Amino acid sequence: MAGDEPLLAPRLSSDHSSVRNAEEEDALLTGERTGRRHELPRRGWGFWGQVGTFVWAVIATILVIVLAVVYQHETAKSHRTTKDAWGPDGRPSGKRNLIFMVSDGMGPTSLSMTRSFRQLTEGLPIDDTLVLDRHHIGQSRTRSSNSLVTDSAAGATAFSCAHKSYNGAISVLPDHSPCGTVLEAAKLAGYHTGLVVTTRITDATPACFASHANLRQYEDSIAEQEAGEHPLGRVVDLILGGGRCHFLPNSTDGSCRGDDRDIVDLASKNGFTYLQDRVAFDALNGGTEAKLPLMGLFAQTDIPYEIDRRSQNDVYPSLEEMARTALTTLSEATRDSEQGFFLMIEGSRIDHAGHGNDPAAQVHEVIAYDKAFAAVLEFLEKDETPGVLVSTSDHETGGLAAARQLHKSYPQYLWLPRILANAEHSSEYVAAKLSKHLSEAGKNDDDSKKKAYIRQTLLEKDLGISDATDEEVNALLNPEPEVSPQYVFADMVSRRAQIGWSTHGHSGKIDPPPPGWHTSVHIPANTIYAAADVNIYASSSKDAWPLVGNNENTDVGAFLADYLDLDVEAVTKRLQSAAYWTMSGEESTTQEKYNWMGDPHGSSVRTEGLDTYHGDFKKRSLDDCGCGGVH
Repeated sequence: MAGDEPLLAPRLSSDHSSVRNAEEEDALLTGERTGRRHELPRRGWGFWGQVGTFVWAVIATILVIVLAVVYQHETAKSHRTTKDAWGPDGRPSGKRNLIFMVSDGMGPTSLSMTRSFRQLTEGLPIDDTLVLDRHHIGQSRTRSSNSLVTDSAAGATAFSCAHKSYNGAISVLPDHSPCGTVLEAAKLAGYHTGLVVTTRITDATPACFASHANLRQYEDSIAEQEAGEHPLGRVVDLILGGGRCHFLPNSTDGSCRGDDRDIVDLASKNGFTYLQDRVAFDALNGGTEAKLPLMGLFAQTDIPYEIDRRSQNDVYPSLEEMARTALTTLSEATRDSEQGFFLMIEGSRIDHAGHGNDPAAQVHEVIAYDKAFAAVLEFLEKDETPGVLVSTSDHETGGLAAARQLHKSYPQYLWLPRILANAEHSSEYVAAKLSKHLSEAGKNDDDSKKKAYIRQTLLEKDLGISDATDEEVNALLNPEPEVSPQYVFADMVSRRAQIGWSTHGHSGKIDPPPPGWHTSVHIPANTIYAAADVNIYASSSKDAWPLVGNNENTDVGAFLADYLDLDVEAVTKRLQSAAYWTMSGEESTTQEKYNWMGDPHGSSVRTEGLDTYHGDFKKRSLDDCGCGGVH
């Protein structure tokens, strides 16, 4: 009988062996007997020790898996809350200053292009970097509430209010109600405040910190609010930049207002000392002789590009000079106060160079911004009051690429910064020079003389181009209807440097113009902003710890308010309670709600949610952006 077999007897067959092995595995896994009762007495403690070891291994494996899942969950949770952490020293306290810098339109490629340009022109080694490069801590995502491609207004609203809004909104939410800004909250909390820009002070970025408007084009109204005609009263202590034309009555030379209001006079009545030229700026002695509130408007519209300004230094101060003066002025004004100051500094015309696809103008704008950034760092190192510098861009402009395929054949891997170094002026400057020549001195010249002027003066002398083709010269003398000479000049430089651009931008034509908008202020036609993450820089990652890594642009705005311990939402409630505020300071229930912010968009205009494809692969006319909005 099988039950009488000796233990070491050979097995009957491989089939019986397979069945037995399977039954034994079932016993080990389930703990149940196999039914072969006669074998049990032959299994001693060694066998059951193996069973116990196996069971323990299974249990231990399950425990390890559970612990790993819990650990990953807690790690992810910790990572998600990093934005709320303040780093080694915790949340700042006591008196402190905050300087926020905006490099309008500057994307990562702008830095790469400028770095290489500077290394070439100054004979620097390949490992020499910009000051900005050494302070890079993260990135910002830039979409607005109604588009994956933001404009400066929505971008700056994210910084000032820490809320998303639609393209064109000046510190206004998608429902057309005002949102409080970090500058307004700082002023109400006892901080001194300032704005320094190289464009019009009424342009989108500075406007978003000190005013509220349903459309960025309402620059006349923005000027009034910045001068103190504001539901909260005067909120800005220091203003330096351009845009004088929106402060002068339209009966005055150099005005671009739509009415005869004198906003310089309004500012003076609200305590501002008004400056309008370089002589008055120099009299401030770097800020030691300045008295607040102070308003300096040094250009009719925008201060010239740095590449052009450097030859007009006796007329216009640089961004670095204005930044240093503002820092000293605000520091002196707050020396004996319990609160410090909030200052916004914008390198505004990096954006304009992107719109114009002008790489020569842009590298000089980025270098000027880098110098201003370095000046702020120097101030923070020397000043007795603790402070932090945070810098980022509202968006990238132009779709810049430091490489360009010029022909159908496979391209070479290069771009040529020497071409940019040869340019003495911007394409904007040279185009204006051409227009003036053709309307004045050259109006009676024949084509040969006009072409000679273009080749010898504008191209060779001003842009450093000596190999222009007949087709290029003809395009300048007889431009296509939708292509301005400025764009032709810029493209000539870009092609030779092998710099690429994907766009100029969206249409800026307004028909009819909204109240307070004057058409003499130029918005480039066909201008579009490129959607890209932009860099965040800081004086130190330790002081700006919540912004390390990749952030939404509203995270930047939240940081500004948190650093100064401000209640911006309380300011929002206060502004929204002034729904029927008027310029006289009295409320009137006979007017439209929030009428002081200008006419809102019509009900058909989308302020939230993305648009869809409309078959718009064809080139549009200049007055149709395809988005249904007024721009």
